[in-house]
Amino acid sequence: MSEHESRLEILRFGKMLHDHGLIAATDGNISVRLNEALVLITPTCISKGMMTTEDLLVVDMHGRKVSGFRDVTSEIGMHMTIYRMRPDVNAIVHAHPPTATGFAACGLALDQALISEVLLSLGRVPLAHYATPGTSELSEALEPYIPEHDAVLMANHGVVTYGADLTQAYMNMETVEHFAKIALVVKQLGCERPLGEEQVSKLQEIRQRLQVYKTEMRTRA
Repeated sequence: MSEHESRLEILRFGKMLHDHGLIAATDGNISVRLNEALVLITPTCISKGMMTTEDLLVVDMHGRKVSGFRDVTSEIGMHMTIYRMRPDVNAIVHAHPPTATGFAACGLALDQALISEVLLSLGRVPLAHYATPGTSELSEALEPYIPEHDAVLMANHGVVTYGADLTQAYMNMETVEHFAKIALVVKQLGCERPLGEEQVSKLQEIRQRLQVYKTEMRTRA
């Protein structure tokens, strides 16, 4: 995908995040890895549903601005940490989906094996301890979870998801919020019935095979 196409993709998914209520006002940020040295990212202090292609910035792998007239998001360090730790990741979405963020504000992870489809597509969603946004502490809080998870709740903050492309990163965010809504209903009904270890193990095997298949398809493409 060319840089221009990546800019259009970020605008499209930024509007979807805003329209679907996963962010409000100037919340959130989105980035796409352009190549081994450069990343395209949304700026600070702008609605992600009202951007133009010229609003986006290009930064190097240290988060330093290479081009663009706006200011870099204060959470650039989080994006750079994920890209450095996960060479397979090419896009990142950070948002504040209301239900999932509610779980994060209560100190609750979304790690119960309640829904087979969620385990297949995303796996468990852990909770990183609270760290001040825009500081190195945030990256440090996420680091233990980045290698094995594609979505992480951030206590009293929000959610970050990532994937091989922006479509996958966005879909992971939708999945987290959808699962959070289901988990909330389960808690309200008061009759949680999580899957057993054997059932989870089978789903994990299927998930691993799906990941290998997706990787092969991307390689062929």
